[in-house]
Amino acid sequence: MPTAQQIRDSLFKVRQELLAARSCKGYWEGRLASSALSTATAVSALAILEEKSNAKGENSQKRRQAIQAGLSWMAKQQNADGGFGDTDLSHSNIATSMLIAAAVRLAGAEEDYHGLLNKCETYISRQGGITALRARYGKDKTFAVPILTNCALAGITDWREVSPLPFELAVLPQGFFRFMRLPVVSYAIPALVAIGQAKYFHDKPRNPLTRGLRAAAAGRSLRVLKQMQPESGGFLEATPLTAFVTMSLASIGQANHAVALQGEEFLLASMRDDGSWPIDTNLATWNTTLALNALLEDTEVERPDEGQPHAHDEIMQPRLLEWLLDCQHRVIHPYTGAAPGGWAWTDLSGGVPDVDDTSGALLALARWFSRARNGQQFASRDKQRLIDAARHGIDWLIKIQNRDGGWPTFCRGWGTMPFDRSSTDLTAHSIRAMHAWKPILDQSSGLSSGIDRATRRGLHFLATSQRTDGSWMPLWFGNQHHPAEENPVYGTAKVLLAFAQLGLGDRSEAVQGRAWLRKVQNTDGGWGGDGQQSSVEETALAVEALSGFNLESAESDVAKLGLSKAEKTAWHRGLDWLVTAIRENCHRKPSPIGFYFAKLWYYEELYPLIFTTAALQTASRSRSAFPTEQSAARSPVAVTTS
Repeated sequence: MPTAQQIRDSLFKVRQELLAARSCKGYWEGRLASSALSTATAVSALAILEEKSNAKGENSQKRRQAIQAGLSWMAKQQNADGGFGDTDLSHSNIATSMLIAAAVRLAGAEEDYHGLLNKCETYISRQGGITALRARYGKDKTFAVPILTNCALAGITDWREVSPLPFELAVLPQGFFRFMRLPVVSYAIPALVAIGQAKYFHDKPRNPLTRGLRAAAAGRSLRVLKQMQPESGGFLEATPLTAFVTMSLASIGQANHAVALQGEEFLLASMRDDGSWPIDTNLATWNTTLALNALLEDTEVERPDEGQPHAHDEIMQPRLLEWLLDCQHRVIHPYTGAAPGGWAWTDLSGGVPDVDDTSGALLALARWFSRARNGQQFASRDKQRLIDAARHGIDWLIKIQNRDGGWPTFCRGWGTMPFDRSSTDLTAHSIRAMHAWKPILDQSSGLSSGIDRATRRGLHFLATSQRTDGSWMPLWFGNQHHPAEENPVYGTAKVLLAFAQLGLGDRSEAVQGRAWLRKVQNTDGGWGGDGQQSSVEETALAVEALSGFNLESAESDVAKLGLSKAEKTAWHRGLDWLVTAIRENCHRKPSPIGFYFAKLWYYEELYPLIFTTAALQTASRSRSAFPTEQSAARSPVAVTTS
């Protein structure tokens, strides 16, 4: 068992590292993993642009250089089985491998990379080719159709294998989209338009009525596409989506269309110095709110030198609050039609308001408000602006709640596609965000009853969504070692945090969830996906969740029931794993636990540091649960990070 001093020392170390990870502008931009999948789509798009575009000269030179750099980087990422994973830490998968093969062929680099291509195509054949790709994505065509389109453009797949997408529906008002049961999720309308037109252009439908309808809608749907394109040129700030749109337009003679030209600019600007592309530009807003929620806990972590300002003073700079408040969207979003009031994952123009990021921002602002009010650090203008932002954000959350009581990602009521349906992690996050602000907002705001009603419905959704083993499955995170590539540790931890915050530790769902966490703890004391591979991120999340039920000096609304003896043992072992990882400097090793969309894996270099800080902060609020002497007996725990 770690001592209170060991936890304190470990916390001080990770806090200082997290503070040092801020950008020069004062927020946490982070760094997403370079992605073989993103790089492949970018290379394909630039190769088709190079073939079809009228713009030569300097633009052509930039394209050719980027293509060669991308091919060179991809060649270094091939796994021993011949396939490619999404990141350098990922297992091979059929989608990325097919896109790599397509990129090499579209770039005309078969001879230069014949060894890579042969091994890759052998892997694809061994996995089952198109059949395996379709099995991976099921009824959701959001990613399967773009991949097959990319492959058809490369000549390695017949256009008959590419499902038509009803791009003509994009000309309808956005309010109708959720009634159309579209074959793609809400954020994929640009792909619906561009890829749908590519399929129509290269393989026109036999039905003359359908053919005529789509021909008539082609120009209007491109105008809709242009209206959706952000200033940066990157749809969702995402390389894959932007590349699919750009290559599709270029392939149908629209290489010089404004959307394609802006898409090309985004792709060229997004390439890293090593020739790779990440899946998205950054997760700055998300990372910053996670970091603030971790750092603004109640725990007092003194500096070694007395007389220096408290850590809260260093964190709570006016420019950071201004930045976070400015990230709130204040107009109807042209992409999804989202109402004003939400936050996206990034401060860049391609971001789209979503539930998880809005909840994270509201939680961070609630903690900021509480710390500032207690320290009387508020100017009246800042206080009122913060409260107004919270009211709009909570109202946005309440209005987007689905009829089943859960919360979706972007749009209410779109349907059953993976990233449009209600999810447990988003629902728990929303409940926590609303609950954090309820005692702060005055009753006259009119939100109190709405928060209560939304919370009741959300808790009902969580109760009905709990699996029979006691776990919950999240939406935006996975584990490549899990048989179904799911991440029940993440999902269960996030839901338990909500039960703890609301003081519902005695509910049967919470008891079963804690029991499940204890049951799946790895032998080394950590948590991971397969009973063997422990990760910093998942161990920290589990520890934070268990800590929430063992707080002794917390607000009145926090669960104080304490942990059972067995749960406390699991908690101590998890803390010991983290403390050992920090002592051995293994605590910053990331794992690919993130799903971007459609099973596109990523890791974020800040996640281990942020999650560990949050876990130790919460645990530190139960200091009497640990020995106070440095020499206290500890159970040696071997640290093996995945």
